[in-house]
Amino acid sequence: MGAAFALTSALLYGIADVTGGLLSRRAGFAIVALLGQAGGLVLTAVLAPVLPGTATSAGFAWGGLSGLGTGIGMVFLYRGISRGAMSVVVPVSAVGGLAIPALAGVVLLGDRPSGPAVAGMVLSVPALALVSYRDRGTEGGVADGLLASVAIAVQYFALAQAGPETGLWPVLAGRITATLAVLPMAWRTRRLPGARITAGAVATGWSATLALVAYLLATREQLLSIAVVLSSLYPAIPVLLGLTVLRERVNSAQVTGLLGAGAAIVLLTLG
Repeated sequence: MGAAFALTSALLYGIADVTGGLLSRRAGFAIVALLGQAGGLVLTAVLAPVLPGTATSAGFAWGGLSGLGTGIGMVFLYRGISRGAMSVVVPVSAVGGLAIPALAGVVLLGDRPSGPAVAGMVLSVPALALVSYRDRGTEGGVADGLLASVAIAVQYFALAQAGPETGLWPVLAGRITATLAVLPMAWRTRRLPGARITAGAVATGWSATLALVAYLLATREQLLSIAVVLSSLYPAIPVLLGLTVLRERVNSAQVTGLLGAGAAIVLLTLG
């Protein structure tokens, strides 16, 4: 079940990145991030009290730290997408978000993944790098993607430290701190988007929040180092949608990367 939860997280995050990125090209990236986090806050506030779990200070602390990573990461991610190609920025944002927590899981938490899982972890990094490869002149937003990747690493690692007894309360704490982190940046916009963009941004926040819930459940069923790698395969969704819906062109390196990501999934699920 752990692998299924992690892959569900990747699917939901990939969808959220596509919709949030496209909305950021039509409205201010910070206001889209704020509306998304606020929407996620409302959803989690409804779910957390009715699902099993106890609110603890440690759970709130880890969840709050995770939320800071979420808020900052989404702002840089959406800004990068608004400036550059989605199929570049999103995979770049996943590299640090994948590598840092996975390494921390092995070094700090004593994770001991199986041989196939280790091979999948090793394969996933160059696979994501190849997925993000673009021809010269299409590198806009890469710096934002790299900054987002560090924040996403904080999000993943911190949330995984919340104990299983805490239920969804850490996710709720994270939505609170994420909203507060984005608010000062969105305040400068001083212009609310229309109803359709607002509704789209809120729905994006719901998808991203459910992705975090699925990831949290994955970490309770699976090693952190494996759960974070599977969850970090979300860039495949923007790339595939970019090819089929946005008609973005693909190169041979990206095809190789997508095939490598598929192989990594198989190896990680075997682990």
